[in-house]
Amino acid sequence: MPKTNKSGQPKQDELPSTLQRSDAKAQRTYAKAHDSAAEEYGDEERANRVAYSALKHTHEKVGDHWEPKDEKGPSDEKAEGGRGSSGETAGGVDANASKEHLYEVAQRLDISGRSSMSKDELVSAIEKENDKRTRKSR
Repeated sequence: MPKTNKSGQPKQDELPSTLQRSDAKAQRTYAKAHDSAAEEYGDEERANRVAYSALKHTHEKVGDHWEPKDEKGPSDEKAEGGRGSSGETAGGVDANASKEHLYEVAQRLDISGRSSMSKDELVSAIEKENDKRTRKSR
């Protein structure tokens, strides 16, 4: 199902809930990548994976929505490796960001114990909190 209308704008009712709560750039990135992949591959599941991969290069998931990243680029091992990569996904968390950035995100999400966490622990804690907030917002 196309995620954009004839003028190229995202169809709000076709977007995942986390994107409905995100900025217009995140919505356009996901929708256009999805439609292009759906046309190319004819597979809805693959189109969703491609769209999220494109989104993760420009945005990171914070709580129940997506926010622009300071620097464009892959957000985790899976996004770095591309198709067929065996790396781990971080569920939208920018695992390639600095520990300081991850700490700031954890602080905004009020994650307890963040000051003693390693970078990998911060990524996991943010991912868990994001999932919790997304479930709550639905």
